[in-house]
Amino acid sequence: MSDCLFARYLTHVRDALRTIMPDLPDAALARVEVTPTRDPAHGDLATNAALVISKAARRRPAEIAAGLVTALATVPGIARAEVAGPGFVNMHLTPAVWQGVARAVLAAGEGYGTSTAGNGVKVNVEYVSANPTGPMHVGHCRGAVVGDVLANLLAKAGYAVTKEYYINDAGAQVIALAWATYWRYLQALGTSVSEAEFAQSVPGGAIQYGGDYLVPVGRALAERHGDALAAPGLRPAEPALWLDTVKTEAVDTMMGMIREDLAALGVHHDVFTSEAKILADGETDRAIAALDAKGLIYEGVLEPPKGKLPDDWEARPQTLFRSTEFGDDVDRPLRKSDGSNTYFANDIGYHADKIRRGADVLVDVWGADHGGYVTRMKAAVAALATDGRPVLDVLLCQIVRIVRDGQPVRMSKRAGTFVTLRDLIDEVGRDAVRFTMLTRKADAQMEFDLDQVVAQSRDNPVFYVQYAHARCRSVLRAAAEMVEKGVFDLSTTPASLGDADLSGLTSDAELALLRRMAQWPRMVESAASAHEPHRIAFYLNELASDFHALWNRGRDDATLRFLQEHDVATTRMKLALVEATATVLRSGMKVLGVQPVEEMR
Repeated sequence: MSDCLFARYLTHVRDALRTIMPDLPDAALARVEVTPTRDPAHGDLATNAALVISKAARRRPAEIAAGLVTALATVPGIARAEVAGPGFVNMHLTPAVWQGVARAVLAAGEGYGTSTAGNGVKVNVEYVSANPTGPMHVGHCRGAVVGDVLANLLAKAGYAVTKEYYINDAGAQVIALAWATYWRYLQALGTSVSEAEFAQSVPGGAIQYGGDYLVPVGRALAERHGDALAAPGLRPAEPALWLDTVKTEAVDTMMGMIREDLAALGVHHDVFTSEAKILADGETDRAIAALDAKGLIYEGVLEPPKGKLPDDWEARPQTLFRSTEFGDDVDRPLRKSDGSNTYFANDIGYHADKIRRGADVLVDVWGADHGGYVTRMKAAVAALATDGRPVLDVLLCQIVRIVRDGQPVRMSKRAGTFVTLRDLIDEVGRDAVRFTMLTRKADAQMEFDLDQVVAQSRDNPVFYVQYAHARCRSVLRAAAEMVEKGVFDLSTTPASLGDADLSGLTSDAELALLRRMAQWPRMVESAASAHEPHRIAFYLNELASDFHALWNRGRDDATLRFLQEHDVATTRMKLALVEATATVLRSGMKVLGVQPVEEMR
């Protein structure tokens, strides 16, 4: 575990309880927590200890709390403890405890908050996994950021993380891509066939992907293959002549485009897994066989879906998975009427492959439109698991509505039907995109206001946080300049500042800032455990707010200003606070994948 102040005092509380009640079982102590108080007037830390161990101890909470208050009176750093409510104990810490936080930050650097809480547990985070049929669009963006930041967060909390992208290259959408690409190929050759005439030969009678992004793909095919994939007269040839070639090259090109778009967003995956390869390697068949060996596969007839009359429903025998044994509302089919796999069956094969590779925890980041798919997928993973491992968590990301002047942004001409991710990044920048996507919980709908995310105002969280860091850096630069001019004789390196006497950091604003920094290690661990990366963006906004508040108070109270021209010791102390603030801001922004700025322009 990291050097977390809350963890240290949790240890003190548990030790005090063992002193008071030596026979108390460890299982009872496991539920004891130490958390920040909601109101600083009520103290700095609070514990639920008396309430959660009351039953095991066979004593009233108030009695336990009173004994705990007495025992905690001797703990270093606790100025006083008091009983609150039905049995909570609030602890007031001495200023020296909070001053020590700045010293701990400066000693650890950006590694402050890095934890071993994850204990090396292997977590596979699969996110984006967009169909390889075109450039990334805004609909993919939120999941990309949520998954990437969650992976960063889990790594900082001590988990062994794999970032994975699942390439859906075996479905009907890829066949549709091949036909659309083939049309662009024929166009590049100069075919006289009209689009309407070509569409008559396309399955479904229409070209599904009409964006201009396929034009260069068609040209590249023409350059590589000439007219070898066309029939005489540059007319469409039989699919057997060209389909596999065009499909493979189109998917490769699209994945190259997707990788470039993701790189522009600062997203890089460790593993790209192909659905087609999963099928070719027999993973799906092996997974179904494994379920069959457990008695979880059978031939049966499903009841009609809710809301359908009997004459609307075709009752027929199907290969079914007993997903109801794992919490699903109905059993799920694994084969279609033509004998081919359902999407669900292929996804079972893919998750079986992830399990085979040794993941302890699987995290899938999906769009909200897949919400109805969650229970069955969790059922499949539970059925494939051994001794309850791995477990699957699915994060659902709601849609993002892009607006300007309060109105929806028009579609991209290049993409044909949607706003591309690259459009968005080019408009507002990578940092603004990444940070803003985390200003709401993933399952909450959000508007991405193009005007707000570039505004230099308190209402723009990415500006507000980066401005706090820039202000810190400006103070440190000003101090360095004063040193060069001979005004101060001091070193502004973090190591030197960490040795400063910090006992003068006693104002309410300074202590509030230190209290916030103390919460960073706990925030890393709790947000990672809950799989909620948005908490990091919220925390950074609060830390920035505390720093800006101190800065603003310094305008009216000269004793709170960071540079005290005639007092080197005080200046050194306050610079330590500034450097510590900047360090925690950078530590958090690194998790978000946001670049800290030195100065605002």
